[in-house]
Amino acid sequence: MRISIVIPVLNDEDYLKVLMADLAHQTLPADEIIVVDNGCTDASADVARSAGAIVIAEKNIGIPAAAATGYDRATGEIIVRCDADSRPPADWLEKIEKKFREYPATGALTGPGFFYDLPLGTRWIGSALYAVGYFFMLGSALATIPLWGFNMAFRRALWNGVRERVSRTGTKIHDDLDLTCTAQQSFVLKFGPTLRAGAAGRVFHRPRGFRDSSLHALNTLARHGGIKEIFKRWQSALRLK
Repeated sequence: MRISIVIPVLNDEDYLKVLMADLAHQTLPADEIIVVDNGCTDASADVARSAGAIVIAEKNIGIPAAAATGYDRATGEIIVRCDADSRPPADWLEKIEKKFREYPATGALTGPGFFYDLPLGTRWIGSALYAVGYFFMLGSALATIPLWGFNMAFRRALWNGVRERVSRTGTKIHDDLDLTCTAQQSFVLKFGPTLRAGAAGRVFHRPRGFRDSSLHALNTLARHGGIKEIFKRWQSALRLK
């Protein structure tokens, strides 16, 4: 399977240097790495090019626009998405490719993470609590597995099926959640417990980080019908209608 990696970037030069080194040491190399320059004023684009990545520009600021532009450009049968601050282990792509081969019905795959830059005493507790909130609570509202943007992959067929319906504008929605909501009625979304990767705990470090993240989640859910759609999603998931 041909694998494309898409990385939306906005002034992430230092993070990107480490990520590109991690991707260079994968046991199964990507066929292409696409870095989407979303208005960078630092050396992010130069870092990406020097590491052999394809750099494309998206002038509309916001991860939804940048990610979608990258997915449109990707040529792989499998499109892998991560953030500049993602820290994938060496066998990350190998595990992704294996999962899609073993489970042909799977349209998208995501996995857990840990916040590598939190203090040692709170790193695993904070990671576990965030994962419970994201995968269990949000997953319960969606009646499916929510994709997590720093560590996810999906088939090109899935993207072709939803690309005209996902949001491509704005900065106040979560693009991974938007993709989940758009795809869940037509594609099987899976959680891989061993598909683990690291992420920066930016939500912990930013003032009002949790509040803003929660508001963006509510905005995204509102785009897909809001709370009133929860029962309908469960009906569909349980095949009650």
